[in-house]
Amino acid sequence: MLSLLLSLSIAASCTATTLQRRDSTGYVNPADGGGSMLTNAPDTYPLGLGEPLNAIIVGTSDSEVLSLTGAGGLNNYFLSFGFGGECFGVHVGDAQTANLGDGQGTINQTAEMRWDYYNPSLGTCTETEQGGNHFRYWVQNGTSAATGAIFMAVSEELPLSQNHDIIPNGYNLGRDWLVGNATSRNITTSDYSTSGGTQFSGSTSYNGWTYQTTVTYTTGLLNATSVGINHNESVPVNGQPAIDGLVAVMEVKALQKGNGSSGSPK
Repeated sequence: MLSLLLSLSIAASCTATTLQRRDSTGYVNPADGGGSMLTNAPDTYPLGLGEPLNAIIVGTSDSEVLSLTGAGGLNNYFLSFGFGGECFGVHVGDAQTANLGDGQGTINQTAEMRWDYYNPSLGTCTETEQGGNHFRYWVQNGTSAATGAIFMAVSEELPLSQNHDIIPNGYNLGRDWLVGNATSRNITTSDYSTSGGTQFSGSTSYNGWTYQTTVTYTTGLLNATSVGINHNESVPVNGQPAIDGLVAVMEVKALQKGNGSSGSPK
């Protein structure tokens, strides 16, 4: 009987430890659950191409920040570094889908956010017309990986008149410019190693809320490749692949909590 109790105790301890390791990073690699770190982009040529989920806001961020509807939640956080919802809430183009390996299967993007050109009210209309930085995001909250992490597909796009194609090196540049905005600094390729591990940290504010964002450039989630990447003929530059394989893993803390904005991004 004692032997049985000891075996059960050890098994329970091992299970708890495994779950804690699973949650300690604040996200789960979608591939571990049959998902992918590439989105599914519609109407690509050839069919089946996707865009990299090259930034993740981890589930260990403050719960207020991860809220889709709360006063200081994602909408307010995104506004703090210059990104807002779609122009008048109208989405231009087809939605993309992704499978985050969390048991939800393939689902539509939660929302698309656009650079607001320093005009939170109407600036995303300018981005829709003239192009610029933008991202789509999904929430990893299925029954098999309920981390609450936000997976983002970030890129810099051309104007609407050029079908919002991605600029040369636009996946890497879009990620770097978003990280630079979120940490209040200018980031160039000389500032980080393609081997991963480089960290950036800084703060942004909006509507009385101040956020501290710490970003670690992480390897092992994406490959440095052009294979399977949307616009893989026009995005690569200087013989390099379309994406460098780095993912910006972002942890966000609310340093000051004000009145903030409420409501879900459109």
